[in-house]
Amino acid sequence: MMPDLPTILNRRAFLGTAGNSFGAAALTAMMAKGDTNSLPHPALRLAPKAKRVIYMFQSGGPSHIDLFDGSPFLIKNHGKHLPPEVKGEQRVTGMTAGMKNFPVAKPVAPIRQCGPAGAWISDLLPWTQKIADKICLVRSMNTEAINHDPAITFINTGTMQLGKASLGAWLSYGLGSETENFPAYMVMLSQGTGKNPGQPIYSRLWGSGFLPSEHQGVLLRAGADPVLYLDNPPGVKRPQRRGQLDDLARLNKVFAEQTGDPETIARIQAYEMSYRMQASVPELTDLSKEPESTFDLYGPESRKPGTYAANCLMARRLVERGVRCVQLFHRGWDQHIALQSQLPRQCQDTDQPSAALVLDLEKRGLLDETLVIWGGEFGRTVYQQGQLDSTGAGRDHHGRAFSIWMAGGGIKGGITYGETDDYCWSVAKDPVHIRDLNATILHQLGIDHNRLVFPYRGLDEKITGVEPAHPVKGILT
Repeated sequence: MMPDLPTILNRRAFLGTAGNSFGAAALTAMMAKGDTNSLPHPALRLAPKAKRVIYMFQSGGPSHIDLFDGSPFLIKNHGKHLPPEVKGEQRVTGMTAGMKNFPVAKPVAPIRQCGPAGAWISDLLPWTQKIADKICLVRSMNTEAINHDPAITFINTGTMQLGKASLGAWLSYGLGSETENFPAYMVMLSQGTGKNPGQPIYSRLWGSGFLPSEHQGVLLRAGADPVLYLDNPPGVKRPQRRGQLDDLARLNKVFAEQTGDPETIARIQAYEMSYRMQASVPELTDLSKEPESTFDLYGPESRKPGTYAANCLMARRLVERGVRCVQLFHRGWDQHIALQSQLPRQCQDTDQPSAALVLDLEKRGLLDETLVIWGGEFGRTVYQQGQLDSTGAGRDHHGRAFSIWMAGGGIKGGITYGETDDYCWSVAKDPVHIRDLNATILHQLGIDHNRLVFPYRGLDEKITGVEPAHPVKGILT
């Protein structure tokens, strides 16, 4: 005899969450409250230094050589071949694998030492130079990935495999939400003027993977319809919609009680969140009350919805309203060609708004409790791709060493952490793997990354994977 539907679904729910005592307890609590987004994961809270995260993800691989890691040594050795003993067995992409020689290329613009620690920051980033005392420059990042999609997937989900939960989804799962009017995790996209179009950005990068679906990121778009499917159906007024949702919630709760399926509760939560966002999103996107000084700070592009500058301003407004994790994906950093012309344009798009966000948060008393991250999936090669010094030359992908910066949220400001060798090719001191970066982000939010797990297919999944990872204690206050 075939088992009935509730039996099948109960079995499925059990197999998916077996060993997770949180699952059953949370389901009961969520059903009682009708709200899945307000439940922090139990027993995972360390002493948090931050309450929220803004991650300015620079998709395409910003060149650490040209922005943060150049040195007089590279200028002195410009045009010389990268020594074989330095290059070693490092994999390169098919775009440069056939090159017979690997000529060292100096930075395209002067790089000077800034701030109390003498951090190397390019003249292409004058606004970032001004906040050198507020940021921690990490120059020893590394990853095994050498192509964009695996690398972006790796740093955002902890694995190069598809279908895993994103960092923001993990934060939502572990911490819940600070607000009832917005999702815990929100995402914005922008395209720079460096390389256009940039590398594709897929929605799985803010997906929930195997986690309950209420933890996936919600995309905030530019234009008249910032969040899809918020509007009521034609002819349906808001009181009617409220009644429909109440009736639907009662039916879904009965189904959840019969099946034990947490996704049913997630569905209720999604409907309720959409209803509340009908009022909260228009208020969020209305910039009419922002003073002129705000737009002056973020730059003229901040008035244009969908630009990187506008998204940086919107990120501040979102964390003011209690959003736990805001992630900006900005494309255009993949300078294989025309580095001399593309990179300055890309920096012009991002430099002022990125620095402005830090300054704005500080001015409003939010920086100490907001962890700000700026960085991409990998760096670029020290050697030139294409004819040396030509206007069409660029740099290839490089994951062995690259740079990011962080600010606020219990991160030491005005320091440089980690070093590369003379050729900026390999990490020479204090390596920071992307797993360590994610462990650090969780640690600053009061989460032990080894304990924030979700059972899935016989494995306790976590954002840092199965290999060792450690918070980077040297950059923490």
